Amino acid sequence: MAPAEALSPSALLQLLWLASPALPVGGFSYSEGLEAAIESGLVRDDVSAGDWLLDQLKLALARADLAVAAAAHEAWQQHDLVRVTALNDWVRQTRESSEMRLQTEQMGRSLQLWLLQRQPQDPRVVALGSLAPAPTWPVAFALAALHTGAPRREALLAHAFGWAENMVQAAIKSVPLGQSAGQRMLARLVEALPAVIDATLQLPDDQRQACTPMLAILSAQHEAQYSRLFRS
Repeated sequence: MAPAEALSPSALLQLLWLASPALPVGGFSYSEGLEAAIESGLVRDDVSAGDWLLDQLKLALARADLAVAAAAHEAWQQHDLVRVTALNDWVRQTRESSEMRLQTEQMGRSLQLWLLQRQPQDPRVVALGSLAPAPTWPVAFALAALHTGAPRREALLAHAFGWAENMVQAAIKSVPLGQSAGQRMLARLVEALPAVIDATLQLPDDQRQACTPMLAILSAQHEAQYSRLFRS
């Protein structure tokens, strides 16, 4: 690995802001199929929930959203709108259920509006809003992270930690679990994150993929689930 770039206090604070559940993009309202996995009996306690989320991190997030965010970070830095558009299209076209697609589009739109309030002078923020039919979450996050001035690896760590914290909270509410169990799950995810991010940064474009059949089936079942707390 190359030596890590210095992370300024300002960049660190802004990354913490982006990773926070308080960011007004609605990430807390999604369980990404976890609620359906609980309903089906695949997830029953903090151990099975932790196993599920670790698998999702390594098999889904690392190979798709994190890989797109890494590529989009570089494309935004180079003002390469053609590349950004292609990445945005890839995210939309590879979502395996309508819930998954609606989530990435809603969160992407919300983050673009947030960025527009903070960086109205940047033409890339306007270009983000012009992506049709909507900007997607990892593409929007990449631009927001670029504005912090943080290196790409740290930006991806923030992206992944924000996902982990939201998903652990979804498990706590849905299983349900206590706060101590949630902290054990979060500890497992945090321990895995650095190696996952390093692998993502070395992933060639032609190995980026979104193929999680069980998750896709559960997501589709969640659309008609009788009792649910979350939007996915």
